[in-house]
Amino acid sequence: MTSINLSQNGPPETVLTPEPTALLDALAAAISLPEDQRRDAVASVLTSEPRFLDAWAQLGALGRDPIEQYAAYRVGYHRGLDRLRQSGWRGTGYVRWQHESNRGFLRALSGLATVAAEIGENDEAQRCELFLRQLDPQWPPAEGTGR
Repeated sequence: MTSINLSQNGPPETVLTPEPTALLDALAAAISLPEDQRRDAVASVLTSEPRFLDAWAQLGALGRDPIEQYAAYRVGYHRGLDRLRQSGWRGTGYVRWQHESNRGFLRALSGLATVAAEIGENDEAQRCELFLRQLDPQWPPAEGTGR
């Protein structure tokens, strides 16, 4: 399970359980392939583990058009909400970028915000941007989201 910090200095913080090393390695290998092979390789990683949040975020970044991107990011976002709830998150509190295991969820949410704006779903884009800042008040990360 994941730890939740119940600090008296603010809202609780949820840190997702890290993905198994084998999955992280498979995703890294898929992303390192030539551009014309990456999307299918990332999709193959997801076939082996459909709850792998960073793979959904990467699939969104590799989408062939905005609608495909939107769909992948949305799945990653919703799978992430499920994982957060399973980790004790109750709809409030921090989910910070500084924790590597949270980044797949945050990448999916950030990608969803960006693509929602691109397709004219501005209210969704605004909700996602606000949610990102509620989850991590230091959003966006200085090093970028890798999107």
